[in-house]
Formats: sequence, C-alpha cells, structure tokens
Amino acid sequence: MRVEPKGTGLGASIHDIDLSEPLSQENYKAIEQALGRYGVISFPGQTLTSRQLRDYAEHFGQLEINVANMYHDADYPEVMILSNMKEDGKPVGLSDAGQDWHTDMSYSKTIAFSNVLYGIKIPHRDGRPLGNTEFCNMHAAYADLPAALKEELADMTITHDFNKFWEMMRREKGSTRPPLTEEQRKRKPPVSHPVFLTHPITGKKVLYANPGYSMRINELPEARSDEVLKFLFEHQLQDKYRYRHYWKAGDVLMWDNMGTIHNAVADYRPDEHRLIKRCQVMADKYFPELY
Repeated sequence: MRVEPKGTGLGASIHDIDLSEPLSQENYKAIEQALGRYGVISFPGQTLTSRQLRDYAEHFGQLEINVANMYHDADYPEVMILSNMKEDGKPVGLSDAGQDWHTDMSYSKTIAFSNVLYGIKIPHRDGRPLGNTEFCNMHAAYADLPAALKEELADMTITHDFNKFWEMMRREKGSTRPPLTEEQRKRKPPVSHPVFLTHPITGKKVLYANPGYSMRINELPEARSDEVLKFLFEHQLQDKYRYRHYWKAGDVLMWDNMGTIHNAVADYRPDEHRLIKRCQVMADKYFPELY
C-alpha cells in the first residue's frame, strides 16, 4: 500500500491495494490515519460490487440508512445511488447536482465519520471529467480564526437541521426531490453540536459548521448568531483551504466529514450521465455516547 499526498494540505491517493478483498488490520489502521492526516483519500482503479463497497465501508463504523433514501441498492439499503440517469422515465438515483457546501450527517445526533463513494460512470466533456467534488480543510479553517472569536465560541453549540439543505435542493432548477414527509421530519429533528470539535484522529480542533445544515448558534442572540455564522461560512470557503478531486471511473473516494466540508460541482447536463454508489459511515466508534 503506497500513499501519494497531493501536496495541497488536503488529498492523497492510495495505490497498490484492492478494496474488493478483506484488508489486514494494519492496512485499515493506515487508511484511518491517512484520512485524518489528508482529509480526502482516493483509491484509483477499483472494481466493486455493492456488497464489497458496503463491507469495506462498514469496517470504519455503523452505516447510515438515509432518512430520505428512496434510491438505494435493492439488496443493500446502506448503499445509496447517486445519479442523473433515468430508466423508463424514472430516476435511477438521487441527483446531487447543484449542491451547496455542507457536511453530511451534521444533522444527526451521531455525526458522520466518513463518506465512501465508488465512481461507476463519470461524465466528460472536451476530455475533462465533470461532476467533480470540492473540499475545504476545517483543521486549517479553525487554526486561522481570530483568537477572540475562538474564545467567544469555545463552549457554544450550533443547531443543524436536515430540512434546511433538503429544501434548498428542492429549490434548484430541475429538482425531482419531494418535500420531506412528516414522518421523515420526526425521524430527523434539529440537533445541536459544538461549534468546535476535537478531531478523534488528529487530536486537534476543527470548525464544525457548514452552510448546508447550520442554522443558529444557540448561546448567542439571533442577530449576533447570524453575523457570526455569515463570517464562519465565508471564512471556511476561502480558496487557500480548497482541494478538488477530479473523478475517474473506478475511483473510490473517501473523506473525513469532521475535518472537511464538501460540494458536488454541478457542471454536467442531464444527457451527461453520472453514476456513483455511496456509503455513509457514522462516527459511533469515535463518539459512542455523543453528547
């Protein structure tokens, strides 16, 4: 197993490993450490079934079955289908085109450790891959915050709401997402998490806020909360914190949801087909009794 850093502060490729086969405990540990260090890691040239993807991902923690998951593998509900393709006029998967910056599962009581995505069909135009995934480094974003703001927010919490992002996505042109049902809303009520988390792998502080789900800093008056969140969102999206993964078919892409935020770039048309399978790994191994 060979780790190739990208040299940007985020991102590394891991070569000479086959994720379709069970790995040694040493390899699993090395992957976990690489994920904490580089935030985003890719495994090029993989060939996986849905079961193999699930089996690899669940080694790192319990897999979430998404509350709004209408599009998943028929045999493995933990494996979500992301696609703009259609069969018999019906969507094959959930389109993630047009997303904004967010952190998956910050809306859940038990937050996400990692996403594991397997690229099957990747659209191209003029020789360039489309639908690439951008990331921002939340270790660096925290480190660069003004000292006075770190002190002010040190013991504060943020409310995160699944419906905020869902409704934003529904407003996107061409969205096929229905509104959440009352039952889905009840299963994912708003939750609160610290503004700053201590990362369980690096032991360092990270900024745990994102434009997609963060609603309110609970301990601040509403006007001050709005002001601070606006600053945090602009701060964390600076170019100096960014890294973009350029997809290839056969890539397995894995990222750390505590140390990064991400955005799916919506630069492909409906006739430029994209098909990706995804597992979301919960952070239950790291925070077994979260908050």
